[in-house]
Amino acid sequence: MLKPRYFFAEDFKAFYDYFLSQPHLKKSFQKGDYLWKPGQPYEKIHYIISGAAIHFADHEMGRRKIISFHGAGTVFPGYRQHDYKIELSLITMALTDMRVLEFTKEQFQNMFQSNTMLSEQVVNWYSMYINRFLFETIHQEYNPSLIKICNLLYLLTINQPTGVGSVIDMTQEELGEILGLSRIQITRGLSALRRQSIISTARGRVSVINLSALAELCSSEAI
Repeated sequence: MLKPRYFFAEDFKAFYDYFLSQPHLKKSFQKGDYLWKPGQPYEKIHYIISGAAIHFADHEMGRRKIISFHGAGTVFPGYRQHDYKIELSLITMALTDMRVLEFTKEQFQNMFQSNTMLSEQVVNWYSMYINRFLFETIHQEYNPSLIKICNLLYLLTINQPTGVGSVIDMTQEELGEILGLSRIQITRGLSALRRQSIISTARGRVSVINLSALAELCSSEAI
């Protein structure tokens, strides 16, 4: 049974050779570049060869809400036929240097309509993405702050890209921007987990050193 995800990677890895065989552009983004202009509907779809992107919303009150991360082997933004107004307030930025295959909507539409396996995976990917929002809306919203933190750290750890292990390269501020928690709430939660020798922290980094103990503090829908 699939668990909620914040980091999406390798979901379309099996289609890499197929994507290479189709009309596309090879493109690079440097860390901090926007994948498309903020405030505009997206026009291109990217298969990420290497690197990672962060997807977030800047609220009019000045707060940032991190939504998801997208790494090598996945497609973002997903293919669909309609633009939605809410997306004008969403931003996708290169978290690291990135290499991508870039497709127009029309090019991806042709692949979607002609390749049944690809169209099925697009639907499966959207199901995973929706599951992430349902998890946050139905469960995380009502959990105490410590359980929210435990759930997030657990899910980030098990969804890490291959070879990364149990090190989460995020600041306390970024963890708060995912969960909607204050810096004080994040600090208290991480301190409690450190005292139990479940995690260790360094500047901009959290290392999970006892995943099973962390899982015991999570709510059931996360594990």
